[in-house]
Amino acid sequence: MGHRLSKIYTRTGDEGTTGLGDGTRVSKDHPRVEAYGTVDETNSAIGVILAVPGITPDIQRCLTDVQHDLFDLGGELCIPGCSVIEESYVERLENELDAFNDPLPPLEDFILPGGGAASAACHVARTTCRRAERQVWTLSTHEPVNEFSLKYLNRLSDLLFVLARTLVRHERGGEVIWEKARNRGRSSSGSP
Repeated sequence: MGHRLSKIYTRTGDEGTTGLGDGTRVSKDHPRVEAYGTVDETNSAIGVILAVPGITPDIQRCLTDVQHDLFDLGGELCIPGCSVIEESYVERLENELDAFNDPLPPLEDFILPGGGAASAACHVARTTCRRAERQVWTLSTHEPVNEFSLKYLNRLSDLLFVLARTLVRHERGGEVIWEKARNRGRSSSGSP
């Protein structure tokens, strides 16, 4: 176990820098900090899903495992040159994705984010995960990045989409299908 925090504030970041896991100081908007910060944000968004009452045990287990993975990923990204995420992490997500997706009806249209509280929270986590993936790709243009970390985030956003579809059914909601503007009562000229 690493250092225990006895004091939460250090004042070391008051000048706009932060310390990486290897002790290097970088600006708080450095691509590496943006990457692991957005992974942390994704983890927090998943915590919101888990806080919704009535989540099924299989989804609870799956997302708790994901939270541990994201903590691993954040640690990896915080230390230049570190690799923690392995192919097995990606394969596990793919297995979860297949298991949750199999009972769902085929998706033939775009759906709007929403449904019940857990489903809507899942969509927020999904879009946050997509941003984390973009941030890690940005980091990869400056420094080497573990290929499995990028694959993991890509699969995770897909899994969160499927879980949102699963949860909307569990919450007895229905998916709202996106309608083109002309189908929502607008004329072809675009005026109401």
